[in-house]
Amino acid sequence: MLNKLRPALGRVLTPIGQAVARTGVSPNAITVIGTIGVAVGALGFFPRGAFFWGTMVITAFVLFDMLDGAVARVTGKISKFGAFLDSTMDRVADAAIFSGLMIGLYRDDREVLAAVALYCLVSGVVVSYAKARAEGLGYTCNVGIAERAERLIVALVAAGFDGLGVPYILALALWALAVLSTVTVGQRFATVYQQARDSEKPSGPPAQNHESSAGSPA
Repeated sequence: MLNKLRPALGRVLTPIGQAVARTGVSPNAITVIGTIGVAVGALGFFPRGAFFWGTMVITAFVLFDMLDGAVARVTGKISKFGAFLDSTMDRVADAAIFSGLMIGLYRDDREVLAAVALYCLVSGVVVSYAKARAEGLGYTCNVGIAERAERLIVALVAAGFDGLGVPYILALALWALAVLSTVTVGQRFATVYQQARDSEKPSGPPAQNHESSAGSPA
């Protein structure tokens, strides 16, 4: 759903991308640095129960990572490898965030919630894989109520408030993400299944040529 905001976000990030581009840093370097920062924030703070500070560090590097596309556009360095790297690093960042939450919750004796965080991690991977595999087969799969941006915002906001002592918010968020991610997987399966059925329907019989079969005149 937040993908609809991409054009407006792009207009905001372009001037910042121009400033960053003047430093000489490449889009791919931004992607890698952003991912490392997210992983350090998630695995360095969340397992110790420091959810608020972990969220602050992660958010800072997520915002930094968003500049890779803007820098690529203003420098003309848009490439298929860059898109591949960005998508792959996004999966690494997501895994670090939910793994950190899972470990931190388990150490805080919230075992059930830790299991829900693990489910969110796995279902998030399936959501992303379903789209990638569908597009690799030539289908479109731009559906889902809980895409990556939505899942990330909900998880980080809830973790931050949990770190400030707000009760129940992280539990509600993770359970909601588990349900919404499952629904999103179902939506993508249904979308691809329908496209597959439509493409595999047998075509009708060939048209018959009903030309006159009368013989030649005497």
